[in-house]
Amino acid sequence: MTQFTTPARHKSKVAAAWLACLLGVFGAHWWYMERRYAWLFTAFSVLMLLMAQLYPVWWDNPAFLVLIIPMTEGFIEALVFALRSDEAFDARYNPNSGRQTRTGWGAVLAAIFTTFMGGTAMVFGIALIVMHVYTAMGWLDGYVY
Repeated sequence: MTQFTTPARHKSKVAAAWLACLLGVFGAHWWYMERRYAWLFTAFSVLMLLMAQLYPVWWDNPAFLVLIIPMTEGFIEALVFALRSDEAFDARYNPNSGRQTRTGWGAVLAAIFTTFMGGTAMVFGIALIVMHVYTAMGWLDGYVY
């Protein structure tokens, strides 16, 4: 008796990198890579956004500032996907797909864009956190900013 197996769906390293860069805060790359707890990642981010709406200033509260964690994970993982060699990516994510990944400039452009956007978003996020903490502790009382 012969058993036929369906080859696993081939995952694109470039698509995974772009998803992680652009929608990494919600775990879109986790869904694409079929990770086990993708729903938990997405639920956490959505919950933090919903909680941020309860504050008078949605962008200056702890719930919104906590989103820097999944955002950072998305940018880091986008770089990991984009910069990983095609062979290493296939060995890890496409072992039974029957195809080989051949990336060109798509991965390079994703890495460049991720580095620029990730760096900008991280500096902005850290600045927001510092201003929030300093204001909450009263260290900026009397200063006009």
